[in-house]
Amino acid sequence: MSLSTYGAMAVDYHRLMTGIVEAKASLGRLLQNAEHVVPQEELAERLGRDRPLRVKLGVDPTARDITLGWAVPLRKLRAFQDEGHVAVLIVGDFTARIGDPSGKSETRPQLSPEVVRANAEACVEQLLDILSEENLEIRFNSEWLDALNLADLLKLTSHGTVAQMLERDDFAKRYSERRPISIVEFMYPLMQGYDSVAIEADVEIGGTDQLFNLLVGRDLQRAYGQEPQVALTMPLLVGLDGLHKMSQSLNNYVGIRESPEDVFGKVMSVPDRLAGQYAALAAGLASDEIADIESASSGGGPDAGDAKRRVARAVVELYHGPEAAQRAEEAFDRQFREGGVPDEMPTAGLPGDAVDGDVAYLPRVLAELGLATSRSEARRLIAQGGVRVDGQVTTTEEIPLTALRGAVLQVGKRRFVRVAE
Repeated sequence: MSLSTYGAMAVDYHRLMTGIVEAKASLGRLLQNAEHVVPQEELAERLGRDRPLRVKLGVDPTARDITLGWAVPLRKLRAFQDEGHVAVLIVGDFTARIGDPSGKSETRPQLSPEVVRANAEACVEQLLDILSEENLEIRFNSEWLDALNLADLLKLTSHGTVAQMLERDDFAKRYSERRPISIVEFMYPLMQGYDSVAIEADVEIGGTDQLFNLLVGRDLQRAYGQEPQVALTMPLLVGLDGLHKMSQSLNNYVGIRESPEDVFGKVMSVPDRLAGQYAALAAGLASDEIADIESASSGGGPDAGDAKRRVARAVVELYHGPEAAQRAEEAFDRQFREGGVPDEMPTAGLPGDAVDGDVAYLPRVLAELGLATSRSEARRLIAQGGVRVDGQVTTTEEIPLTALRGAVLQVGKRRFVRVAE
């Protein structure tokens, strides 16, 4: 064997070993914070292939704001993009009309196509705050689901069974409690799985509550003659209430396009025990810093406050930049440490139906201006001393107009509106 042949073999061996090392490093980066990878060995094998993977994430536009909770799987999709893979974002304009039953204790109301379309337009714009446009496909699943005829639909349903659907915890619980489960809800996992068939996904990302749906996608791809996708789930970010997953319907969320001051203040309001989770999932901090934050926040007190402050700064920097994070922190200190009010706040006129002669009915004002969800909640807040007019607590429901015009209305620590003159 010639020296040149030995040299060529050595080069090939070096390339092989380099490829293996790079694939392992890539796998480690992509598995960070992941909850489930089914099956992990298949993901490792696919990462070693000489082609970009098609990585799917589906989002149903049931609301208009991208929250820090939604951002968790979106940032994982971006991580795949950064490794050179193709992100296939499925906007569920068809499936959103049904509503994902995952984790729900009752049938969800169906949305109209007009509402879904408006939500989708708002969401797609915000998604690009996280995803790269270079290796991105944005697909709407009405493209293939609207085209299914009855024969296609029957073929699709033949690959799922009632017993399989009742394996889901939420369906099983509702069935045992004799709560209604519509046939349409059984269809949802099948349609989400058919999305994977339509775009030939290699990997699908979702929250931990999506694992069942992702595995249905694997089964359907196999049934349609495709190589089944790898299912990768991410933990669910707990909302500001510290109890439930972040959700716009529960109003316990932080939107990525909210003002830096609101983002900073809201993150500071989460329970101390969630500082580590927010550091990992919302801020994307390094593992050593996450460990420091978890340790500092475990005992409560000033150390926990400082730990959350690091997380809040990091979250604001991620979506608004370091200068905005510094301004938000300074505004937070003025407002909460020095008892001041924000430099910027919305201005609104008094609702006409809240005014009677020379007085205004404060509960209606608060509800109409969005400072309370209802007049009954406003009355409760007033009675509890949670409402201020120009910094002074008020416990009366009728306020003279002269006291309200130009005044700052404050509810709790973070909600402010200036009344127009």
